[in-house]
Amino acid sequence: MERLIELSQKKIQNVPTEFKRYLFKKINLDNRLIGISGARGSGKTTLLLQLLVEHYSENKQAMYISLDDLYFTKNELVYFAENFVKKGGKCLFIDEVHKYPNWSQELKNIYDNLPELKVIFTSSSALQIYKGSHDLSRRALIYNLAGLSFREFLTIKYKIDFEEISLNDILEFPEKISNTITNKIKPFQYFTEYLKNGFYPFCNDNESDYQSRLLATINLVIENDLLAIESIDYKSIVKLKKLILILPQMVPYKPNITQLAEQIETTRSTLMKYLDILFRAQILFLLNKDTMGINLLNKPEKIYLHNPNLYYALCTEQPNIGSIRETFFVNQISHNHKICYSDSADFFVNNKYTFEIGGKNKTRKQIKDSENAFIVKDDIEYGYENVIPLYLFGFLY
Repeated sequence: MERLIELSQKKIQNVPTEFKRYLFKKINLDNRLIGISGARGSGKTTLLLQLLVEHYSENKQAMYISLDDLYFTKNELVYFAENFVKKGGKCLFIDEVHKYPNWSQELKNIYDNLPELKVIFTSSSALQIYKGSHDLSRRALIYNLAGLSFREFLTIKYKIDFEEISLNDILEFPEKISNTITNKIKPFQYFTEYLKNGFYPFCNDNESDYQSRLLATINLVIENDLLAIESIDYKSIVKLKKLILILPQMVPYKPNITQLAEQIETTRSTLMKYLDILFRAQILFLLNKDTMGINLLNKPEKIYLHNPNLYYALCTEQPNIGSIRETFFVNQISHNHKICYSDSADFFVNNKYTFEIGGKNKTRKQIKDSENAFIVKDDIEYGYENVIPLYLFGFLY
């Protein structure tokens, strides 16, 4: 335990505190068991350490541990937690729970048997938390950490600060809001960079390494996270990689499931399982006609990559700008709102709003007979009436 305490102290001393994610102030630490899910590379470890520093500082009653440490190959988490409490411990910040077998059951036991101990844990994706027991899900308060919004990108990369803007305000006051933003910055000086290299917090590191680092992250998700969590073998990993290479050339894609299954040499049911896995791993986004979501029996209406950066990392040619625009909109809206496929336009949001996405020459023809309908245009700085600049949706969180 002494070595782990020393590692915890080193981590705490080195954590950056200047920039904090949108989720930092929204986590309710009154709960005794808190989970933070999110895609690999989204900044969960940094968030975990920042929470520790903010609320416990140098207090030895709190400690950071990572369950990928070799210590936990021979020592039980429950036993460690019991010893920590005996030494006066009050809060454990646990990283990488999916690296530890039987984590769900042991966290449940800690919750039930050590009422004086608070636990905040992370998983490299939502995959493992979804796999956790129903008993744990009833006890834990789960948050999802999304990738950087355009607003957060401006802060972390260029030290330009804006407040979050609600969807209702964007729809009601697009002219006023766009004027406020353009008085401070020229949006397209930064927006193109964000779409290509700005979704993951490591965009603040060496820009020339961003795409290769993103590819390495995707590879880790497939070869490490999925292999550890899902009941799949190495042959399935190969087919998942093939699927990930095929889809970026097609998406946004109205899938022919049988044809796509043939391309990766698998069955229809197995392909549906793969799509579901990649959706939960936040590599794909599957768009359905209703808010009930995708299941293994019904195919999605459209398939997108999870965020625009993935197109630039995975496409062998220049990505289609229409795909980039739609993916950005889906990614930013879906974080806090229900988004569905629309027969009459591109998207239907919150069972109320219709959206059509396009460039600056996009007309209102497709939505002229729809109520609560909006045209979302790229390449325009200012909003007016029911025409909204695309970049504004990057200020939702």
